Amino acid sequence: MNQATSCRMPDNLKTTDGSERRVGVEIELSGLGYEQLVTLVAELLGGKAVLESRYVSKVDTPLGYFIIELDSEPVKELALADERLPQSIRELGGQAMDVIDAAAERIVPLEIISPPMFFSELEPIEALVESLRKAGALGSRNAIYFAFGLQLNPELPDLQPATLVRYYQAFALLYDWLKALHQLDISRKFTPYIEPWSSRYTDLLVADDYAPDQHEMMVDYLETNPTRNRALDLLPLFAHLDKPLLDQYVKDPRIKSRPTLHYRLPDCDIDNPEWHFSTVWNDWVVVEQLANHADDLAELRALFRESRKISLRNLTQNWQETSAKWLHSKGYV
Repeated sequence: MNQATSCRMPDNLKTTDGSERRVGVEIELSGLGYEQLVTLVAELLGGKAVLESRYVSKVDTPLGYFIIELDSEPVKELALADERLPQSIRELGGQAMDVIDAAAERIVPLEIISPPMFFSELEPIEALVESLRKAGALGSRNAIYFAFGLQLNPELPDLQPATLVRYYQAFALLYDWLKALHQLDISRKFTPYIEPWSSRYTDLLVADDYAPDQHEMMVDYLETNPTRNRALDLLPLFAHLDKPLLDQYVKDPRIKSRPTLHYRLPDCDIDNPEWHFSTVWNDWVVVEQLANHADDLAELRALFRESRKISLRNLTQNWQETSAKWLHSKGYV
């Protein structure tokens, strides 16, 4: 695999207990039938598939269990197997279910959910994406109702508030740069679930003296972002840190507790031969690197604060351009 399509590793590859960090990957796509996708994933990853429930399969691979599902609870929960129903109803309903299935597979995303994988194990995901493209997988650009994403759930090196704040700051500073690269499809631009953090919170976050404890850190975020619908969703992390506090602001059964960030911004442009999983991952690694280089992080925070002021320079150059030039000048990209 050449350098352009290989997954870079961040400098900070270990957790505080010395184990390699892990990341979960979620890929939304269409263009393939459900059973076809399950079969392909099993073949490509050397695994064995087992149907867990309607439109949910588990594939046992050397990397762990991958879940393949249709990303729609109402369709997954449809069932006519209840023997209390008259046979005539079950037979008629079965024909309707065939129509529902055919329609659902065209307009509802199929989703591949990886197990937590070591950062160094990600190359098979790159190969999987390339193979699915060749098999006919489709991404966001193919229909206005497609709003498919590629999501990352990177484990953090530790859960100390100072570490978490550095990661939040790095993402906030690079949001415009990342969005220009990876959130291109019009169907996702008009959906609410990849919004930036509130401007008020970002201004608080990038102050040089911002050093909250865990409780203050969570409250500051939740006061202005009490929703899953953010490009970097912190609610799974907060559920892990302090579920009772999170429940005071947001109660949603879809929030899964985990010691990770939930990066939701990138499109899944899987049928574009110029698009690669590794590109999405490598741009996330830029966030990682910035978060772990204190002097650079402080310098970019100062530039960001300056960009918020009214000036002739700020009227002629936006933050996305400024941050992109800064990253190039510092050798991050």
